[in-house]
Amino acid sequence: MSHESQQSLTNDEVDLSRRRALQHTGLAIAFLWLGGSGIAAASINPRRQAGDAVAAIADGNPPFAPNAFIRIDTDGSIRLVMPTVEMGQSIYTGSSMMIAEELGVGLDQIKVEHSPPSEELYGIPLLGGQITGGSTSTRATWPVLREAGAVARTMLVTAAAAQWHVDPSTCTVERGTVHHTASGRSASFGSLAAAAGKLPLPDKVQLKDPKDFTLIGKPLRRVDSADKVKGSTQFGLDVRLPGMKIAAVKACPTLGGKFVAVDDKPARAVPGVVDVLHIGDAVAVVGDHYWAAKRGLEALDIQWDAGPNASLTTQQLRDALADSAMHGQSIVAKEAGKRPEGGTVVESTYQLPMLAHATMEPLNATVFVTADKCEVWTGTQVPTRVVDVASKITGLPAEKIVVHNQYLGGGFGRRLETDSVEQAVALAKQVSYPLKVVWSREEDIRHDRVRPMYHDILTAVLDGDGKPAWFGDRTSGGTVLGRWAPGAMGKDGLDSDAVECLVETPYDIPRTKIEWIRHDMPPGLIVGWWRGVGPTHNLFSFESFIDELAHKAGKDPVDYRRSLLQKNPRALKVLDTAAEKIGWGGQPLPARVGRGVALGEPFGSHVCAIVETEVSPQGEVRLRKAVVALDCGIAINTSSIEAQVQGGLLFGLSAALYSEITLKNGAIEQGNFNDYRNLRINETPPIEIHRIENGEAPGGLGEVGTAIAAPALANAIFAATGVRLYKLPVDRSLLVQGADALKHVVGAAMPVTEGVT
Repeated sequence: MSHESQQSLTNDEVDLSRRRALQHTGLAIAFLWLGGSGIAAASINPRRQAGDAVAAIADGNPPFAPNAFIRIDTDGSIRLVMPTVEMGQSIYTGSSMMIAEELGVGLDQIKVEHSPPSEELYGIPLLGGQITGGSTSTRATWPVLREAGAVARTMLVTAAAAQWHVDPSTCTVERGTVHHTASGRSASFGSLAAAAGKLPLPDKVQLKDPKDFTLIGKPLRRVDSADKVKGSTQFGLDVRLPGMKIAAVKACPTLGGKFVAVDDKPARAVPGVVDVLHIGDAVAVVGDHYWAAKRGLEALDIQWDAGPNASLTTQQLRDALADSAMHGQSIVAKEAGKRPEGGTVVESTYQLPMLAHATMEPLNATVFVTADKCEVWTGTQVPTRVVDVASKITGLPAEKIVVHNQYLGGGFGRRLETDSVEQAVALAKQVSYPLKVVWSREEDIRHDRVRPMYHDILTAVLDGDGKPAWFGDRTSGGTVLGRWAPGAMGKDGLDSDAVECLVETPYDIPRTKIEWIRHDMPPGLIVGWWRGVGPTHNLFSFESFIDELAHKAGKDPVDYRRSLLQKNPRALKVLDTAAEKIGWGGQPLPARVGRGVALGEPFGSHVCAIVETEVSPQGEVRLRKAVVALDCGIAINTSSIEAQVQGGLLFGLSAALYSEITLKNGAIEQGNFNDYRNLRINETPPIEIHRIENGEAPGGLGEVGTAIAAPALANAIFAATGVRLYKLPVDRSLLVQGADALKHVVGAAMPVTEGVT
């Protein structure tokens, strides 16, 4: 994406009579989901749309509802109907700040509400639907929500000026009140709401100049913090309905297997058990409370048909993927120039494992199905998809499906899926009461839609200065996009996510060839989006390989990258900042202590992470420090930026150090945080975030830290031990001091070949 296309909207006059939100975002659609109707989703828009009137009526018919987002009542209360969902990324706060800045109110004056399912009103342009993911929420809504606030402010000022018979330009707005200083008059938004609601939309509105921002760019407290501290925030697990029962559920342990039979007498003998239900691949025990349901489920002896994956193992999957990478038919994502005949050739192979999401809140959904209605209470990143699947399962039309979205206790891509809702609806159809279906932690991990495993063969031809004159990557893996939104695949079958951050890199490499080989997993093993998506996979292999090239050239890893960034000042700035702040090249480090650097441009942001780590003689890795330099364009909430990058980095470091999903006899072996662990609080390093300030449009944040974590860690481990890691998670046996035989083994398994062609 060019810098020109990313320019932010400042104090320009915006002509609303001829614009659409997407046209002014300067953002390209990453993919387009065609919903159940088969019609492309509309873009969010700061103007009224056809569905606004119906939405406003359903929302209590407030006197002033100038667009899909803003509701102002006569008592002066201001509500923001959120186009995206809150799952810990602080988007409710950032969106409120954008609205409040242009509307002329304080952040404390806005109450946020979950939006109802509506592609027309809340479809995100970058994703082509009412979807929260891909670090797109701020990028997609930045121009729209600001303009929505400006539209509302302009109409309220116009209403006040008409009452006072003054020029609107002589009026000012502060904390929800319109003032006319010359006459000393003022009027609250509440008193003006009815009059403003009758006015036509303005053709043009004036946005604030960034130098006049009073909220945007400040470290403000989250709008949902107080309720979370009090325990009043309602997540899916908190839903309580009159007459509701709770179900514990167990699906066939073998992926792709089916339910055969069960003797339900042992479960029904457990006090508090109400019923035993089953569907095609799962059994549920319903209880008056979760403990009764769980105990009843544990009492069952269920017969399963293991299906075609009964003997499937991780090693079989890896072998098949490696063969695909070596011999499969590739799709060329990018080819620029031809591979030169001379030069030094360096080739390496990198492998990444399957990963689970393991969100803090396990999957759950509460469903009440009656003859003419289906209501669903859940936390989802895709509310309109929930409508579609509930309609399909119940046979009810979409207008009879009501989705009550909740706060999400983590998403990481897992709640882009609807499988838990589908299961809950299928079970709730069988009973006459509201049914809450709760997945245990073990069920959540063992039936996750895992991040695909990947196999990458990277090759470079170095010139006389050791710089890459040509770079190639053959990456093989499953496609999430091909299942989740097949219409968004490239016309040649390319999954653009599979090569993101490879097709475009920060560096000046004159000739490249990027290939992708589609390798689908066996039926029943379903892959899904995982935090950081394509960039998390590709930045690990690519930035680890760039580090290899630096050492092959005999260059310092930071200096080597600098030499390739002379045409990319934003990337060079974050590299220089991170290196300066950590003291790169300063005092010598102790033995078996190393620093690793990684650089990338994921999700419209520019980021450099440097991790300092110590490796004990026994191979244990201790994180000593991390420094991140970030250029994410205009900052909305600087406090949220710091929190997101810190959290994302720790998420990525945890996965790189510990996380892997493995199969035995077709079943996922991991089940809880004892065998799928995260960094503990005493293991987390101090993290410094250094933000580069500029006026560029905002970039994404929620996944940036995760995407850059693994290569920085792996490069630090190499600097500390001399052992290059070609697989994740970290294998500590390779890092034991003096383990030369093991190092030789890994080198043979993941070869680096050098030679002159």
